[in-house]
Amino acid sequence: DAIDLTPPWRRLTMVESIKEYSGIDVEALSEAELHSIAKQKEIEVKGKISKGTLIYAFFEAFVEPNLIEPTMITDYPLEVSPLAKKKRGNDMFVERFEPFAGCLELGNALSELNDPIDQHQRFQEQLKQREAGDEEAHLMDEDYVRALEYGMPPTGGLGIGIDRLVMLLTDSSSIRDVIFFPQMRPER
Repeated sequence: DAIDLTPPWRRLTMVESIKEYSGIDVEALSEAELHSIAKQKEIEVKGKISKGTLIYAFFEAFVEPNLIEPTMITDYPLEVSPLAKKKRGNDMFVERFEPFAGCLELGNALSELNDPIDQHQRFQEQLKQREAGDEEAHLMDEDYVRALEYGMPPTGGLGIGIDRLVMLLTDSSSIRDVIFFPQMRPER
């Protein structure tokens, strides 16, 4: 089936998307209740278990496989977005969005955190998550924190996965079909 990339794309917060695709209002439930549901549904949670990591795990399990039509997902949990500014009015979430189409995350964008104290604390929390087994957690970056201390101006981050966009446009199911991986090819 063809995917229509014509703007405007649908926009949902992560919480709204989980409620739509699973019926679970993750914001209204406690961390313990979410953990219990995750166990029942056999949802794997990476790193230290917190409400934010559980929300993200629910998103990956219930929502990502259903994001066929172009959709912008906004308001990511703080725990999975260590470089993003907190959302005004709700410190549990950050100013971050990701475009999805064809069940693929096509990019990542955020308002970068420019508070050195908050950033240092988040890096410390990421180190704890890494020690708990989350291999994707960030390492401490003292140089970055120092740059923030000197007064780095407000910035934003944007990354677009050209490889994933090519996968979408060519209807490829594997990234290996669009990027040359010579070490993965069988020898002849």
